Amino acid sequence: MRRTAPLILGGGPAGAAAALRLAAAGERPVVLERSREPVDSLCGGFVSWRTLDKLKRIGIDTTRLGSSDIHRVRLFHRASQVEAALPRPAKAVSRRLFDTVLLGAAEQAGAGVERGVTVRSIAKRRLHLADGGVLCPDTLFLASGKHDVRGTSRPADARGTDPTIGLRTRFGPAPGLARLIGDAIELHLFDRGYAGLVLQEDGSANLCLAVRRSRLTAAGTPQALFNDIADECPALAERMAWRDSSSPQDAVANVPYGWRCGETGPGLFRLGDQAGVIPSLAGEGIGIAIASGIAASDAWRHGGADAAAGYQRAFSRALALPMGIAGLLWRMGENRRAAPVLLAAAALPGALASAGRLTRIK
Repeated sequence: MRRTAPLILGGGPAGAAAALRLAAAGERPVVLERSREPVDSLCGGFVSWRTLDKLKRIGIDTTRLGSSDIHRVRLFHRASQVEAALPRPAKAVSRRLFDTVLLGAAEQAGAGVERGVTVRSIAKRRLHLADGGVLCPDTLFLASGKHDVRGTSRPADARGTDPTIGLRTRFGPAPGLARLIGDAIELHLFDRGYAGLVLQEDGSANLCLAVRRSRLTAAGTPQALFNDIADECPALAERMAWRDSSSPQDAVANVPYGWRCGETGPGLFRLGDQAGVIPSLAGEGIGIAIASGIAASDAWRHGGADAAAGYQRAFSRALALPMGIAGLLWRMGENRRAAPVLLAAAALPGALASAGRLTRIK
């Protein structure tokens, strides 16, 4: 049995931000990451203007995140389209690059990183590892993303009766595809779901779908679902013409959009998606991850393990407004009758920019 504190479970944006913040303050946190090499995770990819500011404040050189600057947002429903400028430039970054930059900065600041470590279960801050080992940290920062660990799982009822499935595929790069998408992030609304599309730093298109299980079940297979959605969304079909049917697809099941954690156990700080899951059409998942890493590490530095409960309540309150607005937009966008109303409202001057500001965490 080993003791280590503070311990961070997960080397994604939330865990890396916490590790960097702690190491920069002279602490020696240890990050446990289950992947042996950097991976291109399904979730994330859009880094808002406010998140770029946060990254700069904790010492990240944002020029290392590539040159894929995003200046506009486009919203589609069937043959209708609305476009607006973002309040300030954002970035589109693959998670492989983003996580590599953040975790590398944390290591350079003095954090320890142990890769290839799988935690099977957690009970009263006792981490049971796949290799039979047990860790007993005084403080645990839980930053495992959408992946739940037995003993700390989010409640099953947060998923709802028709849970959301996340699907992702990447394709390109191609000059024709780049001309279609350009410097915009696109949201394509369809029955019981939506798709986000953006060009990342290598010029490839990252297409992420959040779709109700009932829609996927009706289609039968992910490929059939892609075909059905292309029939429903002509602009998306035009872009997906550049996609090869053999393009790899990633999936995550039962995404609990709208869930927030307001309570936690002693010494357990929940970060990122383990603190709250905002509907992905808001483009604030990475923003929440970075904000939680900063807030939790600062709380621990001032109050130690006993600060966990206060941090969790305060962060839950901070999430209430952006997640509430994002949830409303999500429910309207995936509803066949409400989506045209949403598009008409988005056409009003300043509406999309206001929605972008109100769905950012402060």
